[in-house]
Amino acid sequence: MICRMWHGITPRSKADAYADLLEPALSGYRAVPGNISAQVLRRDEAEVTHFMTVTYWESEDSIRAFAGDDVLTARYFPEDDGYLLAFEPFVQHYTVAAVLGAA
Repeated sequence: MICRMWHGITPRSKADAYADLLEPALSGYRAVPGNISAQVLRRDEAEVTHFMTVTYWESEDSIRAFAGDDVLTARYFPEDDGYLLAFEPFVQHYTVAAVLGAA
């Protein structure tokens, strides 16, 4: 199993609206065969808010079906332009070494 993590930062004043945008996007992850689960994490910090999407996949091939051939390149959507302060070019992948309970 592979954990794919993406990080983005918004102005805190736009964080609630961006969170509302991300919630239905989770169903897009879940619609891709091989996706096991998807979560959005949020941390408010001074004048910015950090978001982390954490998705779990059966294999790199299933990630490729979502992200394309360059699986470590971050995937952005047109709506992100109005919220994100920067566009990090890459995501991080981790091989899941152990699980206790549901992933």
